Amino acid sequence: MPSLGEIAREWGRIGCIGFGGPPAHVSLFRGLCVTRRGWLSEHQFERALAATNILPGPASTQLAIYCAWRLRGGVGALIGGLAFILPGLVLILALSVLFLSGSPPLWVRGAGMGAGAAVAAVAVRAGLGVAVPIWRRSSDSRRPRVLLYALAGALAAATTGPWLVLVLLGCGALELIWRGLAAGAVSLNTWGLLATVAAPGGSGALVWTAFKVGALAFGGGFVIVPLMQSDAVNTYHWMTHAQFLNAVALGQVTPGPVTQTVAAVGYSAGGLPGGLLAALVAFAPSFSFILFGAARFERLLENKRVSSFLEGAAPAASGAIIGSAIPLAGALSETWQYALLAVSAVVLLGLRRSVVLTLLAAGALGALAGLLGAPVSH
Repeated sequence: MPSLGEIAREWGRIGCIGFGGPPAHVSLFRGLCVTRRGWLSEHQFERALAATNILPGPASTQLAIYCAWRLRGGVGALIGGLAFILPGLVLILALSVLFLSGSPPLWVRGAGMGAGAAVAAVAVRAGLGVAVPIWRRSSDSRRPRVLLYALAGALAAATTGPWLVLVLLGCGALELIWRGLAAGAVSLNTWGLLATVAAPGGSGALVWTAFKVGALAFGGGFVIVPLMQSDAVNTYHWMTHAQFLNAVALGQVTPGPVTQTVAAVGYSAGGLPGGLLAALVAFAPSFSFILFGAARFERLLENKRVSSFLEGAAPAASGAIIGSAIPLAGALSETWQYALLAVSAVVLLGLRRSVVLTLLAAGALGALAGLLGAPVSH
C-alpha cells in the first residue's frame, strides 16, 4: 500500500495534469491505481466508479477521494482529495484575479470574450455526452419518459434557473413513483425527499449556491453551469453575463474538477475569501459522502430506489446541460462572438476536437480581435 506522502504526490500530480474533465481523470486514476501500481483490482475500481457516478456532485473528485480512502482510510481520503483539488483551485483563483478584476487589459477582455463565445457549444457537447449513453441503454418503453425528463431539464435551464434543482429532484421522484406504481407500492418517503431539499436555508446566498453545485448536481460536472448562472448573474448580481462566461471557460481550461468554476463565482461575490468559501462548501459534500458512506457503497449500488431516482434525474440533468446553451449564447454581446461560436460548434460537435484546445484557440482569437480594435466589453 502507498504511504500518505505517496498519495499526496501522485494525487497532486493528477491534479496538475488532469485536463479534459472526468474522462481524463478516470483514465489517469485507473492507470495509476490499477495498471501501474496494482493498488486496486480492476473489479474494485469499476465498483468504485459505479458508486461515485450514482452520487450527486463531481464524480471524478469523489473517485479520487474514494480511491485514497480504500488505500489509507479517512486520512488518506483527506490528503488525496485535497491534493487532487488544490492545484486547479489555486490556478483558477489566480486566473480569476486576472480575468474578473475591475479593469483587466484589453487583450485579457478579448480573450475572455473569445473563450466565452465557445462555451455554449461546449455545453451542447457536454450534454450530448451524458444524454446519448442514457438514450442508448433505455428500453423502448422507457424512452418517452427519458425524453420528457430531458425536455423538462432543458426548459428549466433555459427559462427558470433558480428552480432547476427542484426540476431535477422532481424528475427523479416521478421515476421513483412510476416504478413504485408499476410494482404496486409507492413510498411517501419520495415526497419527504422533495420536502427536505426544496427548502434551501443555509448561512448565505453564496453558501447555498455552492451547496447546490456540490450536493445536488446530477449528470456530470457541466450541470453546475445552469445551477450557478441564474444565482450569479440574475439573482445576486455577483457578475455580468460576460464574466460568467469567463468563469465557465476558466473552469474548462484549468486542470482538475470542473466544479472549481464555483470558486471563480465566489471570487466575484466576495474576493479571494469568497472563492475559498465557495470551493469549501462545494467540495465538502464529496468528502462527506466518502468519509461517512464509502463502507456502504456496495449496498448503494444494489438499492433499487436510488437507481430509480437517478434514472429520472440523470436525463433531466443532460437536458439541463444542453438547455443551458440558450442563456449562454444569449449572453454574447458582439457579432464577432457569434461567428466564433459557430466555428466552435463545428469544431466541437462536427470535428470532435478537444474542448480545452478549442477554448484556448477561441481565447487567442478573442485576444487578437481585441488588439485589432474589435469591440470588447467587461
